[in-house]
Amino acid sequence: MTGRTASRPLRKAVWWSIGVRVAGVLLLALCAAAGIRVGSTARLALELAMTVPLVFLVTRTATACSRYRRGGLTWRAALYAVAADVVSVPVLRLMIHEFRLYTSTLRWLTGRWRHGVREGDIAVRYASGSAALLLTFAYVSVIETVVLAFLIPWPLVREITLALDLWGVYFILGLFASFVVRPHVIGADGSLRLRSGALLDMRIPAQDIAAVRAERRTARGRRGAVDDGGCADLSQGGQTTVTVELARPVTFTRPLGKQARARVFRFYAADPATAVAALRARVPEVQNVP
Repeated sequence: MTGRTASRPLRKAVWWSIGVRVAGVLLLALCAAAGIRVGSTARLALELAMTVPLVFLVTRTATACSRYRRGGLTWRAALYAVAADVVSVPVLRLMIHEFRLYTSTLRWLTGRWRHGVREGDIAVRYASGSAALLLTFAYVSVIETVVLAFLIPWPLVREITLALDLWGVYFILGLFASFVVRPHVIGADGSLRLRSGALLDMRIPAQDIAAVRAERRTARGRRGAVDDGGCADLSQGGQTTVTVELARPVTFTRPLGKQARARVFRFYAADPATAVAALRARVPEVQNVP
């Protein structure tokens, strides 16, 4: 049985469960709006009817997770695989990104500003490269929210617009927070962990690093995209300041889940000279590279 075939019953269980729950809630809401009193027996029967698909969903999910576990996956990997069966990988990654924006915002507000930086590691900050642009967007969004609240005469449209605008402001601030609390990391063993907030996270072993230099360049193309020369840019504000050349290509996962391979990485560091010096000090093979 293929993964796609196995995922169909689970996907159907999810949508039937959601459909039955929504239909039940709408039915109760319509009865309340029409002044129809729903008896306790009828309400109990409706609640039981809405619970059956939920029990079926839980059973299907547990079965699918156990199947992946028997295939050798860890619990975390098995749960991710089950979630990918229900929705597409890009949608799942966007959901995970939204959750990480929330946790990054909490870290930022509580002063826990160094996610994934262990003892002996060096954090390479890059958030300042896009701070002005993101904070400008946030300011404009706040002004737009206030103005539209006075200009739109229809209450429902105004409330929907207000909710969307507030989410947009939160998203911008959460994106900036993820840049702050998830810096690039030079490991104690000389490895390099490159990140772009919660969107991209990849590791380069020390033995794969052939050369590193401070080099300011203008980025072209999308973040994490690999050009014809095997180079990937992790820019901030359209700029990169450090170039790392590898002895062999490495594979990494792009923001929406696609795999890519690159042999050169250009990324933004707020202090490129310090980042280059620290990386050269921990990787003897590149100490003498100009």
